[in-house]
Amino acid sequence: MFQTMKQLFAPTNKDLRIRILFTLGALMIFVIGTGVQVPGTADVTVNLGFLELINVMGGGALKQFSIFGLGVMPYITASIIVQLLQMDIFPYFSELKDEGPVGRQKLNQITRYMGIIFAFIEGFAFAYAFLGSGKTTMDYMYVATILTAGTAFLLWLGDQVTQKGIGNGISLIILAGIVSTMPSMFITAFKELITKGEFALWLGILLFVLFVIVYFLIIVGVIFVELAERKIPIQYANKSTSAYGNQSFMPIKVNTAGVMPVIFASSLLAIPATIAQLVKNEKFINFVNNYLTYTKPVGFIIFVALIFFFAYFYTYIQLKPEDLAKNLKENGGFIPGVRPGKDTEKYISNVLSKLTIIGGVFLVIIAGLPIIFSSLSGLSSAVTIGGTSLLIVVGVALETYKQLEGSLVSRNYKKGYSRR
Repeated sequence: MFQTMKQLFAPTNKDLRIRILFTLGALMIFVIGTGVQVPGTADVTVNLGFLELINVMGGGALKQFSIFGLGVMPYITASIIVQLLQMDIFPYFSELKDEGPVGRQKLNQITRYMGIIFAFIEGFAFAYAFLGSGKTTMDYMYVATILTAGTAFLLWLGDQVTQKGIGNGISLIILAGIVSTMPSMFITAFKELITKGEFALWLGILLFVLFVIVYFLIIVGVIFVELAERKIPIQYANKSTSAYGNQSFMPIKVNTAGVMPVIFASSLLAIPATIAQLVKNEKFINFVNNYLTYTKPVGFIIFVALIFFFAYFYTYIQLKPEDLAKNLKENGGFIPGVRPGKDTEKYISNVLSKLTIIGGVFLVIIAGLPIIFSSLSGLSSAVTIGGTSLLIVVGVALETYKQLEGSLVSRNYKKGYSRR
């Protein structure tokens, strides 16, 4: 890591430093924008529940009714739906997926248009739920339009970072939002455990220390699992001599699905809570609070089940054993001791299934530990989603660092090659 930083400040890497500064400048614009409130609105004072995840990813913008209140979550929702539609549900989307760069460009356009539509719908729903009574339909549409414009600007800003900066722009915007809310999360935990007086001073200090230790262990665990991978040995036949060539590996991450299963599960459980805030039916609200809230036993079990379901689902969207086996066979590769074709497909599928179980358990622990700790200590929902936040932060940070390191290695290779 220190070697990478040393190379970064070398005189020959000035353009790379400019890209980093551009990225930091764009993220600073986002952070400043989270403090700009939509005219005619006020801070949300009610408990957001599962919507707290959207609030944290947006840097606390939703609770402030900022112009960036929706963040990039509508785009993420749209991208999930488009990915699902590519699974032979609609032939049109499957055909676009197979058309190469042109097809991917069309899918990206569809995703963005769908994200803008979702942004307006979500903006209208949030305005209706949180602005209170005494507002007209035009007032709700006015707020929804500003929130939609904010999301559209963030998508454009993310594209600029991807093209002219370092890393994935959308992911870095989410990371910036989470990082900007982390100090307030620890301050909230400190106030609720120590200064409020609900616990004895020694017990409050002990609980806060345990809280910090839990988060430190989560960071260590996330780094370990995000870097862990299963290497399947691959050999390629040497056609000229009919002997075996050099051995290589097919790396498969232990947590292939990343944080997406937790986001999917949280989004699904957030739907009943959002509907309850809109319809304002007391019986339905009580049902949601008692059975569909992650702090309750039934809600937590549903949350865990959804994480495992989406872990399998998203893993097999990203890595299809049939395609992997087919590509190996076409390139003359095979797994030692396994026949090419169907046997290779079954072998890869079996490995993926085992890794997905490990990855699912990991996600449940990461997402569940803060929830359990907060439920036992009585902390607010702003603290309970911290495990998911850390998973996103560490994952994006590692990917960005790998991209930066790859750029430096590529530059050094080109310089060494040009000197020959």
